[in-house]
Amino acid sequence: MLDPEIELFFKTRKDDWLKKNVKASMSEVEINEQHAECEKVFSLEQWLPNAAKRAGQITISTHPCTFSHPSARKNKNGYVSSVIANKLMSADGFLKTGNVQVATDALGNAAALDVYKFLTLTVEDGKNLLDHISHETALSKKLLSIKSEDYTALREGFLAMVAPAGEATTSSKIKQVYFPVNDDYHQLSILTNSGLVFEMRKRLDQMRFSDEIKELRAKKRNQEYSEQGFSEIYNLTTIGYGGTKPQNISVLNNQNGGKAHLLLSMPPQLVKRDIHFPKSDFFKECLPVYQFKESFQGLHKLLKTEHNNVHIRDGLDRRWQHIVDQIIEKMWAIRAVASEQYRAEDSRLEPLQKIWLTDQHIDTRENTDKWLDSLLKQITRWIINSYKKSLGQKSIMLSDKELLKVLSVVQQSKEELR
Repeated sequence: MLDPEIELFFKTRKDDWLKKNVKASMSEVEINEQHAECEKVFSLEQWLPNAAKRAGQITISTHPCTFSHPSARKNKNGYVSSVIANKLMSADGFLKTGNVQVATDALGNAAALDVYKFLTLTVEDGKNLLDHISHETALSKKLLSIKSEDYTALREGFLAMVAPAGEATTSSKIKQVYFPVNDDYHQLSILTNSGLVFEMRKRLDQMRFSDEIKELRAKKRNQEYSEQGFSEIYNLTTIGYGGTKPQNISVLNNQNGGKAHLLLSMPPQLVKRDIHFPKSDFFKECLPVYQFKESFQGLHKLLKTEHNNVHIRDGLDRRWQHIVDQIIEKMWAIRAVASEQYRAEDSRLEPLQKIWLTDQHIDTRENTDKWLDSLLKQITRWIINSYKKSLGQKSIMLSDKELLKVLSVVQQSKEELR
């Protein structure tokens, strides 16, 4: 009994072969003959020796030279050496070699692509067949022990896909740099890690075009509430490898239609400081109402609904809380610049806001509550007045019950505001 992935590999190829060779006009005898031929072609006794002979026509590489130039693979000295980078995994948050588990690429004769797919099958233990064959595991010995071909000959044939060249060979078509080392230089050939290139494309496409992201964008356009946010990547450029023949570059390149994405690579632009410590009033200077427009509009939709059920009430609570969270976020931004920008002699802030925003009064802020109770009422008044200002004549007159509800929501964030 073979591994399920191997079984699926051969089943898929048998199905494709039969679709191509079995015609509706054939007689039952002819159809049976084609089925028998199919079983023979894809039997281990016949397919494995054929595949082992073709394995050397494709070379596995993590950094294919053809991404530098389509004709870089061969020159007067022979084929350019295949580079396979094996790095220890180090999950430090960056998309780089040795940090991301990416597919190994390959280049060579497209007619041997089925052999590449076979050897890169991931079996039940999480390893691919090529690893098993390299280490002569029990699975490898069972798979390659057939009557029609010697085990060693089969193994060496398949390993030709990763066999190292006798002498390292580069190409003049690959970009060369001289890298200083002590009092000398190393000449380096700059190669592309194609696995990372297409892993980045995969992640970017997921961020941009997944069904989940499309749904979230639609909610944003329709100004509908969602607890989940999403990210946007701007200024992307798409680069093409291989023109109309992406298969001439590599297997991964062909699978991705020859298209990859490039992130914007530009020096940073210096901008004016956008956080200013308030001179006289935090609420007037640091919380412009237009920045809360989307929040107040979403809140207004819930306030004007004729329904009054638990879902509407929970939605209102989340909207009020979101506004409070925005105020807390701005509070921390102001505190972060207070040590550089706050000057007691020039400040016209009321004592309450000095306690709230500056480190000079941190003991009072952390050990007393009277100032904080007054602040909670100020925040509540600002939220209600800003809602009216943002919606203008469309705003709804809030009842005493709703005003108390806003105050209770603000009070729930009492410690976060301290």
